Amino acid sequence: MTNPTGRVLIIAGSDSGGGAGIQADIKAVTMLGGYAMTAVTAITVQDTRGVHGVWPVPLEAVLGQIKVTLADIGADAIKTGMLGSAQLVEAIAEALHAQGGVTPRIIDPVMVATSGDRLVDEKAISAIRSELLPRARLVTPNAPEAEVLTGKPVENIDGQRRAAERLLELGANGALVKGGHIGGKLIHDVLQTTTGEWIFESPRIDTTSTHGTGCTLASAIAALLAQGRSVPEAVEQGRDYLHGAIRAAKGFGKGHGPVHHGWLLDELKN
Repeated sequence: MTNPTGRVLIIAGSDSGGGAGIQADIKAVTMLGGYAMTAVTAITVQDTRGVHGVWPVPLEAVLGQIKVTLADIGADAIKTGMLGSAQLVEAIAEALHAQGGVTPRIIDPVMVATSGDRLVDEKAISAIRSELLPRARLVTPNAPEAEVLTGKPVENIDGQRRAAERLLELGANGALVKGGHIGGKLIHDVLQTTTGEWIFESPRIDTTSTHGTGCTLASAIAALLAQGRSVPEAVEQGRDYLHGAIRAAKGFGKGHGPVHHGWLLDELKN
């Protein structure tokens, strides 16, 4: 990119509880110095205990949001999250292709909420695999999502590496296979790109405040890429931001609470 300015278009669903989805995306992008725009794909009735309802936004409205934001403001990165149907995935892929395909795309293949609620159907998963993975700058699945996308077991670092390799074979330029769902005192995230491999390690934090961690990390990475960071740099700094947000979580809600996206502001106050 020439002169990246941090503009990020987020194509995802909303979370009424504010911990995940568009709400988490906007907070993460803003906290890391980016400018967030949105194309809302679905409205969810959601809190820390689960997803109580999903209302898809009409396709015409989703595509309209994408068209006008890109035409007027432009984007230095595009991040996708919850895409509930194959028709929606295919339409978004076509819209992004028409845009020229030069803007880095960060694909967060949101399939299951932290609460365990399934958010997409099998046809949508197939469409993500065939329509969005090719040409993605980075895809960011957790272990269960990586298993679904690749058909390979992801139970340890070796499994993460095999899944990342397969995601690159499917056309992605980079794959970050996260290890939060794999047991152990340490969490390992495996990043592979067309130029190399990096393994990131961090201690597991004993907390139930993990709602929106996937959305937050993907959007943090998108914000950093949009400001000119390399993929490894963006992943490392995005992980640091998420780690701080988990540590600073305030324990809101009666289920899986949200992370504290504004923890960097707290540090400035102190």
